[in-house]
Amino acid sequence: MSAVMGRPPMGRAAMGQAAMGRAAMGRVYRVELRDELRSIVREPTSLFFGVLMPVGFFVLFNLLYGKGAAQGVSTGTAMVATFGTYGVIMVASVQPGIGVAQDRDLGWLRMKRVSAVPVWVSLAAKATAALLYGVGVLVLMGVAAAAFGTLHASPWALARVALVLLAGSVPFTLFSVAIGFRFRPGAAVALLNAVLFPLAVVSGLWIPIRFLPPVVREIAEFLPTYHLAQLGLAQLGDGTVLIHVLALLVTTAVAAGAAATSYRHARI
Repeated sequence: MSAVMGRPPMGRAAMGQAAMGRAAMGRVYRVELRDELRSIVREPTSLFFGVLMPVGFFVLFNLLYGKGAAQGVSTGTAMVATFGTYGVIMVASVQPGIGVAQDRDLGWLRMKRVSAVPVWVSLAAKATAALLYGVGVLVLMGVAAAAFGTLHASPWALARVALVLLAGSVPFTLFSVAIGFRFRPGAAVALLNAVLFPLAVVSGLWIPIRFLPPVVREIAEFLPTYHLAQLGLAQLGDGTVLIHVLALLVTTAVAAGAAATSYRHARI
């Protein structure tokens, strides 16, 4: 059929070479992923902002306010979704962005280009490592809430919250990659924190959105962090999901465009 269509059939040798190429990329990816998983432990900034701070905030606020309830959901359970959103986006934003900025600053990305290692393999490893650390953050929060007696949700509901938050972290990973390709490590850290902390406050990730001033609530409806938190909360109750999914899809498209543009204009 391939010959009829004017394209010579792929021989066994060519197919074998393609399979070997995929296997080689797989090995490179696993090495990159292992290094990324170790790097957050070696890098105090990523470890503090990406893991310790979100979990620490969750423990503090859960101890203070976790016993309450609103709209049929205990406050401690709702915090798994809201503080979980904060924790996931911090890992998804800080870890890949700082990693890209450091690799670019040290010349590692240039070396990978010379050695024929695709940049996308390194980026995929950074994104996967961020997701795995995001899982760790959510597990720590769930264990803490259960230990405090403030967790009242089925395992299936909690699994849905985790899946939604992890999937919704993709645009934040893309955004951090865009920052990493354009700024040096110190500037990337400062810029990411300058953006993420106000987003967390205004989106109701630390304080329930119903307690914020009306003007802040109106602003929150345009923020992706708000929509991700609401999508997580919807897994614990009967909230709507369509508008939040659409908002995150639009954010993902914008963030992907920003990452691609930053990569094309980056000095690697």
